[in-house]
Order: sequence, then structure tokens, then C-alpha cells
Amino acid sequence: MKIYLYKGGFSIVRKSGVGSAIRHQEQMLKETGVLVTDQWREADVVHINTVFPDSFFAAYLAKKQGKKVVYYGHSTMEDFRNSFVGSNMAAPLFKRWICRCYRMGDAVLTPTEYSRGLIMGYGIEKPVYSITNGVDTEFFCADRKAGRKFRKKYQIPEEKKVVISAGHLIRRKGIFDFLSLASEMPDTLFVWFGGGNSWAVPRDVKRALRNKPDNVLFAGYVEPRELKEAYCGADAFAFFSYEETEGIVVLEALACEVPVVVRDIPVYEGWLEDGVQVYKAADTKEFREKLEKIFFQCGLKMTAAGRKLAEEHGIYETGMRLNGIYEEMNRDERQSRTDIYKDG
Repeated sequence: MKIYLYKGGFSIVRKSGVGSAIRHQEQMLKETGVLVTDQWREADVVHINTVFPDSFFAAYLAKKQGKKVVYYGHSTMEDFRNSFVGSNMAAPLFKRWICRCYRMGDAVLTPTEYSRGLIMGYGIEKPVYSITNGVDTEFFCADRKAGRKFRKKYQIPEEKKVVISAGHLIRRKGIFDFLSLASEMPDTLFVWFGGGNSWAVPRDVKRALRNKPDNVLFAGYVEPRELKEAYCGADAFAFFSYEETEGIVVLEALACEVPVVVRDIPVYEGWLEDGVQVYKAADTKEFREKLEKIFFQCGLKMTAAGRKLAEEHGIYETGMRLNGIYEEMNRDERQSRTDIYKDG
């Protein structure tokens, strides 16, 4: 069985979590010995990760040619809201479109049980599996030298407390809470990695960015090596997002053994425990309380548990789970053919 990883639209999503997921899939397929082909005609199974029109037509063509389609459900209506200009108005139409895309799959894969529940709730009748996007725990790991490089680049004194976050500059990612908390903690440096197309950033976000507190630094999009350095050089990683299907940056931070604070939202239920691998916070008041706990060395006990959880979501481990899904799809296909034969 040969897998073709469709990369249409990759240049658009390269700097996002979807782009990371595509890179992870390519890596996990190779590490677990799955045959990957870059020739469409040789493929038995086509992986599709985006919901652009070209991806829909690629799925349609694959089905017409008798190939299996594995559609990754990275997007939901819920995480589309409060993102870019006009996203709330377009959210219902977006839901209808992604449902049409996902129905093209012989199986739909999505990162967590939470997102699986959302997609199944849309009425998708194809098999929907939850499987993490994974994290490269060999690359993302504790590294003091890398941390020193981060502090040197941004001229941060060793004694200075640093909180980092990452994501697009959109309301859903909690950018307003990030700025509000920074204003309440002027002695701490807050650094945000990631950006987005200027035309898609809402005006209220642009206005807030222009009026940012002096202790806030927007570093923009950086390559994984520099992001790893930031994880390793920070005192805490705070993820303010209101809605996620998983949150690859959370796994990366855990793998680098930096204390993590996340918003207490449903996606983390069942796999991230408050006070075990991470701290959870309901609002900026609790984010501040948890960060101050970390600064007093109360977050160090979580880092080993966080690293262990990241390893459970590692590339090889995830690849093996993906192989299990292929086998289940093949069993179902063989059973279906057997049933047809018997009925005939």
C-alpha cells in the first residue's frame, strides 16, 4: 500500500499548525516504514490535510480512480470563529464546506476526542478517528545552550522572567488576554511568536498591537529551530487560545520541559491534567496566579510529566497508531467485499 501525501495549498498553511501536521505525517510515515510515493498514479491512499477547493477536487479525483482517501479534520467551525476578518459571518458556510470535504474521505482523522466529537456532531457518517498530530521529541527537547541563544539574541538578562506564547495574531488565540496580562506584570517580558497576513487581521487587533505595553515583544514567525530556543530559554509557556483541535505548540513546549499554562477549555480534557503536566487557567487572573506559582519554582514538578506525555505523542508512536488505522480500514474493506460476495 503506497501513500501519497497531497500538498496542495501547503505554501499557504506552512506557517500554521496544519503545516506542522503535514511535515509530521511525512516524517512518521517514513519512520514507520510505510511506502510513500510522490507519484499520484502509484498511490493506493491519498492523504489530504487542507480544505481548499483544489484539495476537494483532489479527493474527488482519487475516489474516481479507486484510491482510498484519508481526510484530516484539522478545521472545525468552532476554531474558525473569532479568527480572521469576516470569519464569524462566514462560519456557517465554512461548516457546510468542510463537511462536504470530509465526506469525501473513506476515513476522517482528527487530533483529539474533542474535535472528533465536533466532527461527528456535524453528521459525518464516515469513520472518524482521533489521532494526535504528534511532536518531534528528538528535536524539541530541553537544551540549555539553545535557551542561552534565545536570551542572547533578544538581549534578555538571565534573571529576567520571560513568558512566551505562539499563534496567529487573532482573537481566538487570546491575543487580548496576552496583552492584558502583560500590562499587569510589567516586570516580566512577554514574547509572542507568530503573525499572519496583515489584510486578514481585524482592526481591533491591529489597534491593540499598536498600543502594546512596553514589556511585550512580537517576534513574528520564526523557524522551528528558533522556536525551540525560545521554549528552552523561557520561564513559562502560556497558551491563551479559546478554541483548538489540539495545539501542536503545547506539545512542543511540553517536550522542551518548560512549565506550561493553558486555558481551561474542553479540548484538553482527558489528556492534560491540571497540576500534573500543565496548569489550567480560566481567565487572566488565574493565568497570573499560575505563572507566579511557576516563577516560585512550583512548576518544575510538572516538566517531567509533561515530557513523558509529549513522548507518548511522539512521531514514531503516532506513526504506529496511524498504521493501525490503515489496517482497520483494510479489514473493513475486506469485510465489505466478503459481505458483497456472500450476498451475491
